[in-house]
Amino acid sequence: MIQFDRSDMERNGLASRTRDQKVGRWVGGISFFFLVSFFLAPALAESGTIVELSGRANMLDFHKENDQNFTWTELNFYSAAIYAFGDLNCHNKHERSWSINGNQMPVCVRDLGIFAGLALGGFVYSRYGVNRWTVRDTFLSILPDAKLKPIYQSNRRTMAFVLIGLVCIVPMALDGFTQLLTDRESTAFLRLATGLPFGFGLGLFFAAAYSARPTKFTGPSQVQLPGNVRFQRPTQEEE
Repeated sequence: MIQFDRSDMERNGLASRTRDQKVGRWVGGISFFFLVSFFLAPALAESGTIVELSGRANMLDFHKENDQNFTWTELNFYSAAIYAFGDLNCHNKHERSWSINGNQMPVCVRDLGIFAGLALGGFVYSRYGVNRWTVRDTFLSILPDAKLKPIYQSNRRTMAFVLIGLVCIVPMALDGFTQLLTDRESTAFLRLATGLPFGFGLGLFFAAAYSARPTKFTGPSQVQLPGNVRFQRPTQEEE
């Protein structure tokens, strides 16, 4: 069996986690850029020119003349690009959005929470995450190995991965679907508060997905996991 000198290794068995840090910073940095831009774009536009919008998600509603008297193509390049992004990705309902400088923001309050969470998730991964071969194990690496030890030793890491995902997703799903299926209307605070954990989990997942690279290891036996657990290849039955 090949033996690896662990003295100068990171906790995943590799010599460096530079790539993991870069991936997390890219995810966090891009998300933070959009988050800040959602505030800057309406501030840079002429005051009171973007009001009471109401569009559709995943559709362009304001790229040409419409009955709401707003087209982002008439804005400066930076603001136009950000409002175009919001137009495509958000429903832009004014009653669910904040205003700055008398202008409705490019995305709703929930999306602000999601992008804040995305940025936070990326930066947290850059600080703590390491490549551990699979997306699941790489995702879980943001937690201290001491906390993960009993989970790995009892082979419950898939359960832990799913539970963390549910904790991030369920609050937003409940808030959104209860609005859709009943007469209930959520509040700005709840939209922000439920979007944040969803974005956080998504940011961690993106970072883990881009960071997890089996090719960085010489083989599964090099991967260092909590509790001295090792990856094992499936045994093949003899013919």
